[in-house]
Amino acid sequence: MQPQGNEPGIYTLILSLPRAGRIKVGSLGVIGFAEGFYSYTGSARGQGGLKRVDRHIQVLEGIKTTRRWHIDYLLPHAGFLEVFITKTTLDLECRIADEIGKRLVPVPGFGCTDCRCKGHLHYSLDLGEIREAAALAHYAATM
Repeated sequence: MQPQGNEPGIYTLILSLPRAGRIKVGSLGVIGFAEGFYSYTGSARGQGGLKRVDRHIQVLEGIKTTRRWHIDYLLPHAGFLEVFITKTTLDLECRIADEIGKRLVPVPGFGCTDCRCKGHLHYSLDLGEIREAAALAHYAATM
């Protein structure tokens, strides 16, 4: 993956989880995760912008070990597949997560402690389905 710049934006990571397991996720406690694919939608509109995506990859690879966000607890157990990015200063994170949630199952409360969304992490057994949901959500948010 190419390093991301410091432009602001919204991103959706596509991850694979090779086996089911129970993972402690900060204040959410222990969550059971099924084997399959996950999309995580986050905002990178602040200082550093889309460099946050690079940081997530470093957590996934074990380079960084500090846990700041819910996703940081899942990343060491997952494989990174791709990222969908919408470069914007607009607050589209919840809109994109909601669009993905119309097609996929959310993990309740994951990644959304500062909003009223059902979840910013979504699950599917089908990689094509999760890619399509993320791509369409990012596209719809900009229309």
